[in-house]
Amino acid sequence: MSTQTGDESTPGTLTAELEQAADQELPEGRFADRELSWLQFNERVLELAEDDGLPLLERVRFLAIFASNLDEFFMVRVAGLKRRIATGMAVTAASGLLPRQVLEMISVKAHELAARHAAVFAEQVQPALAAEGITLVHFEALHDSEKERLHKYFRKMIFPVLTPLAVDPAHPFPYISGLSLNLAVMVRNPNTGKEHFARVKVPPLLPRFIAVDARGRPHRPEDAPDDDGFRSFVPLEDVISSFLYYLFPGMEVVEHHVFRVTRNEDLEVEEDDAENILKALEKELLRRRFGPAVRLELAQGFTPRLRDLLIGELGIAETDVYELPSPLDLTGLNLVADLERPELHYPQHLASTARGLAEVESAKPVDMFGAIRARDILLHHPYDSFSTSVQQFLAQAATDPQVLAIKVTLYRTSGDSPIVDSLIDAAEAGKQVLAIVEIKARFDEEANISWARKLERAGVHVVYGIVGLKTHCKLTLVVRQEPDGLRRYCHIGTGNYNPKTARMYEDHGLLTCDPDVGQDLTRLFNQLSGYAPRSKFHRLLVAPRSVRRGLIERIERETAAAEAGRPAWVKMKLNAVVDEETIDALYRASRAGVQVDLVVRGICAIKTGVPGLSENIRVRSILGRFLEHSRVYAFAADGDPEVFIGSADLMHRNLDRRVEVLVRVTDPGQVEDLLGLLDLSMAQSTSSWHLATDEDGEPVWQRHHLDDDGSRLLDLHEHLMSTHRRRLTDR
Repeated sequence: MSTQTGDESTPGTLTAELEQAADQELPEGRFADRELSWLQFNERVLELAEDDGLPLLERVRFLAIFASNLDEFFMVRVAGLKRRIATGMAVTAASGLLPRQVLEMISVKAHELAARHAAVFAEQVQPALAAEGITLVHFEALHDSEKERLHKYFRKMIFPVLTPLAVDPAHPFPYISGLSLNLAVMVRNPNTGKEHFARVKVPPLLPRFIAVDARGRPHRPEDAPDDDGFRSFVPLEDVISSFLYYLFPGMEVVEHHVFRVTRNEDLEVEEDDAENILKALEKELLRRRFGPAVRLELAQGFTPRLRDLLIGELGIAETDVYELPSPLDLTGLNLVADLERPELHYPQHLASTARGLAEVESAKPVDMFGAIRARDILLHHPYDSFSTSVQQFLAQAATDPQVLAIKVTLYRTSGDSPIVDSLIDAAEAGKQVLAIVEIKARFDEEANISWARKLERAGVHVVYGIVGLKTHCKLTLVVRQEPDGLRRYCHIGTGNYNPKTARMYEDHGLLTCDPDVGQDLTRLFNQLSGYAPRSKFHRLLVAPRSVRRGLIERIERETAAAEAGRPAWVKMKLNAVVDEETIDALYRASRAGVQVDLVVRGICAIKTGVPGLSENIRVRSILGRFLEHSRVYAFAADGDPEVFIGSADLMHRNLDRRVEVLVRVTDPGQVEDLLGLLDLSMAQSTSSWHLATDEDGEPVWQRHHLDDDGSRLLDLHEHLMSTHRRRLTDR
């Protein structure tokens, strides 16, 4: 089968029968709502925190992840929906729900999940932590000696940082920054009896919890001694509340309560002038701090007068108020999850060097270029080490005198990343180095601006992508002078060039020096840094021009095969499925008898098991130790399976507003490995969530992690770690 997959490939041709099927009207209400589906995803995260079969501190981590996820959902999705409604630009969702209906349903579900989240912590996890000698306590529950030590700690380490802000005719209501913890304080003048409101911000640069060791001494959490694992944590706001009289000398503290505000923090940057993208983004980051409030969290116990005051001053709707037991902001539980208690964590995982890069594990780095010349190398992180593969590839390229040029796309990385250091080393060695930096990577904008300027100062050619599109693809091209001429070495991945997240995110990558891929990446980098809008590609599908079209053509090819009575299937693994055009192609394939298997981590707008529409569609979701992040697209292709990996999910933003890349995997053994992984992910014996449809036709996720005897089903991550350990032992 031809590997011509690019922008100029000939469109697929449908049979007469398929054209007739395609013309059949698909039913209304066939799409699940994307916002409600996202809340269902976060509910699956919460179910992991509820699972007492998982290590305790990992359950704590899932509580923190749930809280962080929900924060981002309100800052971006809810805020965006509210903004569109306010400006009159909101349209009916693909699910058929009106914008205000979506908001109402979000509010009901979010309130339910927030209450459940708080209850899991208070009723399950907190008592289990206490049984292990890890207590989260209020200041008043401490012994007198511990209180005295915390008193001294407060005066020395906390009090100088605090700034009380009064509200009176001379002091307007203060601005409350997004996601900050705050104390609403009512004080009384003992001479006049008049009461005043004040706000005290809990300093975000101080630790969320103060650690108290077995001797009652307070510490920053990272500085506290182990004390045989016994440790108490006191919320910072609780300590501040206990000593408010320091902030208001001569006044009586009548009442105080903790609250938290979430604001619209999505970015809107005009990109008419590419030269000004960086400056426009820096200006927008300042504006982000003053976005409108979209959620108000109140610790239970607020008096009606203070509650009404905050709601009125923040201009927030009653439905956006969440009253929860303290402590608020459980993202801070990451501090507890980081405790060094190995028996309460997952067993340690050590990644191994990928097959093809080292037949025998050794301290000496492999010759990356020789290994890649021998064959394409398929990477699977975090089971395959990122540092001895991708990181080593760039490090050797930076120091190899035969390397003439390095080109790379950077979406998210860390400022202290060895990847950035290698690019700087290469530029300083006189090599041509191009970095396509996506400074609009959500919530990493400031960090990306910082290290982009660092690269520029070192002589790296930094380009901020194409106006109007985010550069989301993960690509590296290395041009090397060899005896037989120039050779191009390539890496195409599904994850970011970030060594830290590579230890936690499940991703694939392909190292190759195939001339077709080298030519494809050369043309694509020319598009990204210059002008080459009509490029053709051999092994790549490239968004926004050909990913959707290329995938739909292949789905339609499977549909035609099924109509003709030939074996046909579609298998995909991805983070989100939202794009209606692609979903409709999958529905038509299902109608024709194509077996469609999808492994979807997050949002899924497909409905399964709908008679006459999706009986042949199965959807699974796998969550756990590692963040399932890779994207794999596979098609039967009349017995010669086509398999792609890459950066694109089936979402409008990926297919229409981003530069994304899928590369075809051609090595038969690697194709077999990827198909085996997809089949294992879908297997009934593998722990996962199954997507079903309830009696009202709405999607529901059902967790399948126990067999009929109550034994736990196969954990995919544990299985793959075990497989890689055996492979390492066999070397």
